[in-house]
Amino acid sequence: MNENKTNINWYPGHMAKTKREIKELIDTIDIVISLVDARIPVSSYIKDLNEFINNKKVIIVFNKYDLCDKDKTDKFIKHYEDKSFKVVTCDSKNSNDYKKIISICEDLMKDINIKRKEKGLLPKKAKCLIIGVPNVGKSTLINKIVGKKVANVGNKPGVTKNLSTLRINDKIDLVDSPGILWPKLDNDELALNLASMGIIKEEILPVDKVAVHILKKLDVSYKEILSKELGIKEFNLDDIVNMYEIISKYKNIPFKDGEADYDRVSTLILNLVRNETIKNITFD
Repeated sequence: MNENKTNINWYPGHMAKTKREIKELIDTIDIVISLVDARIPVSSYIKDLNEFINNKKVIIVFNKYDLCDKDKTDKFIKHYEDKSFKVVTCDSKNSNDYKKIISICEDLMKDINIKRKEKGLLPKKAKCLIIGVPNVGKSTLINKIVGKKVANVGNKPGVTKNLSTLRINDKIDLVDSPGILWPKLDNDELALNLASMGIIKEEILPVDKVAVHILKKLDVSYKEILSKELGIKEFNLDDIVNMYEIISKYKNIPFKDGEADYDRVSTLILNLVRNETIKNITFD
């Protein structure tokens, strides 16, 4: 089996529809706010973004920055900044970081409106499109920016279904969009990183395969977390049955028919990441 390849072909209809609608709308957009999960800033970056945003000004928001391994993630931030992207970090909860996004939008509009003035045109209000993969935190961020609950929030992908325009203030309108992925997830590492963070739905990849991926990542870079949260000092894929038995005993999960309850243990491992019990991790 080729470990670098997977054969996941999927493309929910609403994602294809969203891309069509964005292409139709993009000429009216001034700034694109692209969210990534700070724990997987490469895997969660929309691969074909430039194909449908027509070289608009882009702000990359590293969301859930409080959950990432900052030493690792900051290297990716520098990578994007070196490519002249505007980059903002946002914590997942209880933060005013979103104000930096508004400030950058206003600064970028100054440049746009200077050019408009040179052409004899009146200044215009910023129209900003916010995009990202599913379950990256767009709805939570939008509610912070607007200052009230206008977007549904959930810990499962696919909460937002349609494009909608929201008035932020007299200078900015925000266009929300459903989560977008690309048609083919042809790289195992990328697909498993997305699944680990709950960005692709559980039925797309087997839960045990995602759980083992998380265990491998923790073993390579975060052995202290592996030991503290799951009772394993070192992960051994060749001894996976014993690994699951150790976790079962450590987390008090009853055995089933004399064996570890593999499904239940795998789900627990996923939920430690998805429910944000495990922090300070970056898988890219």
